[in-house]
Amino acid sequence: MSQKSAGDRNRTSASQHHFWKGSTLSSPQEPYQPGHPGPGQQQLPQQPGQYAAAGPFGLPGEEPPARRRPRLWVVLTAIGGVLLLVGLGIVILVNVAGSATNQAKGLADGFTRLVIAGDSSKAYDDYLDPALQEQLSKESFISGIASLNMDDTCEPEYNDLQVATENGVKSADIVGLITCEGRNVDLAYRFEGTDELKMTNIKLRPAA
Repeated sequence: MSQKSAGDRNRTSASQHHFWKGSTLSSPQEPYQPGHPGPGQQQLPQQPGQYAAAGPFGLPGEEPPARRRPRLWVVLTAIGGVLLLVGLGIVILVNVAGSATNQAKGLADGFTRLVIAGDSSKAYDDYLDPALQEQLSKESFISGIASLNMDDTCEPEYNDLQVATENGVKSADIVGLITCEGRNVDLAYRFEGTDELKMTNIKLRPAA
């Protein structure tokens, strides 16, 4: 009985020795965690141009580039330039129109004051266009002015003055009233010309 027990112990010991000899002892594997290399995996170094995580605007790891917008001062400068050109155009137009109006008024006033003063011959020579002089002789003109009986109490007033330019020819139409003591005279003049304006039409008659 003692020998059998000894044999059994020897077989048990040999069996245990055979188990440990053919086995490899290892520690339990840790569970895989995101962001960490698993068993047998090597973490690669981060390359330039690669981003660890996506950013909130679609590009990984960085904010998106700001949109390129015209700077405020560029826009304001452009608008200011346009407004300046428009303003200059209006100023030039107003100045040209005002100059033509003043010229026409000056012609009308110069002519009217001559005929009021009785200097009708000079008014005829200096202001009437040659074409009008051919239609109206100086004698007829002087006698017609004299029939109005104007004197130094008369004062001209210009109620309507229109100037225009067409095909390089400037024109001015003046309508007004000569107010005298006890009587009035209606006036209507037309001046035309390219450089120098001359009277092409005249109407002076007692006001109704």
